[in-house]
Amino acid sequence: MESRPQRRKSSTGGGGPGFVGIQFCQECNNMLYPKENKETKKLLYSCRNCDFYQEADNNCIYVNRIEHEVDELTQIIADVTADPTLPRTADHSCPRCGHKEAVFFQSQSRRSEDGMKLYYVCTSVSCNHKWIQD
Repeated sequence: MESRPQRRKSSTGGGGPGFVGIQFCQECNNMLYPKENKETKKLLYSCRNCDFYQEADNNCIYVNRIEHEVDELTQIIADVTADPTLPRTADHSCPRCGHKEAVFFQSQSRRSEDGMKLYYVCTSVSCNHKWIQD
């Protein structure tokens, strides 16, 4: 059985590595494994059951994307209670300590799917609880 490299079109748009999926042998349908051709210094995908191999169209064999969402409330510092430019309200008492005064401000989110949110911070020195009201 004669093996020859097969070329495939690249599915990445040049903006970094895209989806790196599992490749399968065209001869026996087993999984292809990454392997280096040491003579040509090229990445190949080769079958462990037959002699089939193909040249890789992308040098990336694994992508680990880490997406981290930050909790909005942890980004609010307690010093906002001392800011004299922020409005204060006595209409929304603190749900934790019951203190009658809170500083409030609007979210700075620019995303269209987010509605307007009001952030409240308790002005009690011993509490400084933060909460959101949609």
